[in-house]
Amino acid sequence: GLFLGQPLQVEPPEPVVAVAMGASLRFACRLACAGPGAAAVQWRGLDTSLGEVQSDARGSVLTVRNASLSAAGPRVCVGSCGNVTFQKTVRLVVYAFPDQLSVSPAALVPGVDREVACTAHKVMPAGPDALSFSLLLGDRELEGVQTLGSPEVEEEEPQEDEDPLFHVTERWLLPPLGTPIPPALHCQATMRLPGMELSHRQAIPAPTPGPAQLPTDLWTGSVVLALLLLSFLAYRLHPPASPRLPLPQSAWAG
Repeated sequence: GLFLGQPLQVEPPEPVVAVAMGASLRFACRLACAGPGAAAVQWRGLDTSLGEVQSDARGSVLTVRNASLSAAGPRVCVGSCGNVTFQKTVRLVVYAFPDQLSVSPAALVPGVDREVACTAHKVMPAGPDALSFSLLLGDRELEGVQTLGSPEVEEEEPQEDEDPLFHVTERWLLPPLGTPIPPALHCQATMRLPGMELSHRQAIPAPTPGPAQLPTDLWTGSVVLALLLLSFLAYRLHPPASPRLPLPQSAWAG
């Protein structure tokens, strides 16, 4: 139905709309006039690149293609019925949040590693109101973990003709985890924007059992090799005695 006193209808209807960098989005604005006068509808931008606009008697469609950070900002749909004008504003938020998390250390060593770090790469916006981190044990937050200061925000190396992006690092001091370390420890980064929540996870693995068994395997292999070597040396030093042949008769002649 039409809103009383505001016959402009915008789709999507949210006042703030988030779109991923590089994605495309359509905004449709329509106006139904109660009187005999024809409706006139047009999208306008405020100091931003507007996008593609197609308008007809039924309304106006704004298409933002391959959204860049510069496309963020307000868009205003202005409509009129005769001498009466209406307007509605939509704010576009452009974000970057690829599934690119890295953790340090690469694997936790029991009793040695107490500090861990998690970095989200090529993100925007990078503020704590949009991007947050947590350490998970299974599907729950790890208890007793201590955050070490505020997240560190650094600009990524700028690429030609690319928007400036950031990498954000959160550091924690782990509680005693016991031995063996739980295998299901993850860093989770979450981007929260109006009407959108997106999370990525990266495992912080414990050392695999393989390396711990390596010394035993090496010892066993060394013993086998030594025994083979000793057998070879014994064979060379003391070859098996060949059967003695009787000396020729001429050897006794004298």
